[in-house]
Amino acid sequence: MPPHKPDPAKVRAALDGQLIALDEPPYDGPEKLTALLGACVGATLRAFERGIVPERDAARFAVRHLLDELATTAPGRTVEVRVPPYAAVQCVEGPCHTRGTPPNVVETDARTWLELATGRMTWAEATEAGKVTASGARADLSGHLPLR
Repeated sequence: MPPHKPDPAKVRAALDGQLIALDEPPYDGPEKLTALLGACVGATLRAFERGIVPERDAARFAVRHLLDELATTAPGRTVEVRVPPYAAVQCVEGPCHTRGTPPNVVETDARTWLELATGRMTWAEATEAGKVTASGARADLSGHLPLR
């Protein structure tokens, strides 16, 4: 499945909304979609770190962007990674799942996903703390994280 391509204007609006909520100046970097999404990830993480509930659209773009990166770097349909209520992707090579509940499922919250994907938390730390539920023989994503 090709990665989701959001409208750069909508990402920019969500990013600026998050920056306002953080009492930071508006974004003044490159208008390229990947730069906007990367800035959205950073702003969303800063919100979590400061104890601020992130703006919904900023969190959605940040989570979806990093899930799409995972699906690109670990293509396949063996594992379903869920970050409710924002997004889910299928990834990792192996037997393809087509119906019902997938046998390999990873589920976590937005903050944990962003921290895992960016290397601020390890897979072992997240699973030991109970911040990730992983079921199935192929549901260990430690070999695919961090993404950057």
